[in-house]
Amino acid sequence: MRNTPTLLQLKNLQHNVYTMLDDDWMLVTAGSLESFNTMTASWGGFGVLWNKPVAFVFVRPTRHTYQFMERSEVFTLSFFREESRDILQFCGKYSGRDTDKVKATGLEPLPSPAGSVIFGQSLMALDCRKIYTSDIDPAKFLDSSIQRNYPAHDYHRMYIGEILSQLSEQNIAEITTKQPL
Repeated sequence: MRNTPTLLQLKNLQHNVYTMLDDDWMLVTAGSLESFNTMTASWGGFGVLWNKPVAFVFVRPTRHTYQFMERSEVFTLSFFREESRDILQFCGKYSGRDTDKVKATGLEPLPSPAGSVIFGQSLMALDCRKIYTSDIDPAKFLDSSIQRNYPAHDYHRMYIGEILSQLSEQNIAEITTKQPL
């Protein structure tokens, strides 16, 4: 039986979600420990949809992470302390097609409860199960200035995920100590 967080638990997060996304950024990760990719993101959000706690993220089809998001039933969102800014900058600048981000940054991949990947350095992580996708349709932009975000016309796919678990720094540390050396 999974330990789905209650809405009350999620409402009591000790972190400002706007700061977490816009200022602190996150790593969006899909796949398994055997094969995964992660990317830095700041576009997304949280809420309640269809009576479920959800997170939503946006990934362009040109990103290497896109194919992992498409193949995986689950994904994670990992948040970090300011000391890890260089890791987030690296993972946003370089593609996993060409670079081993784990080796280059020292990220410590760990199994998430739902079978995806979180990182030992994370302050907090959310395990999410995909429940809906939708492609951004430029014909539906009501504000024409949005088009400036898409000079290559590589419109994002939105992924909505039901939040299955919220892992605190302490929970992540417990997973770290259970991993074989």
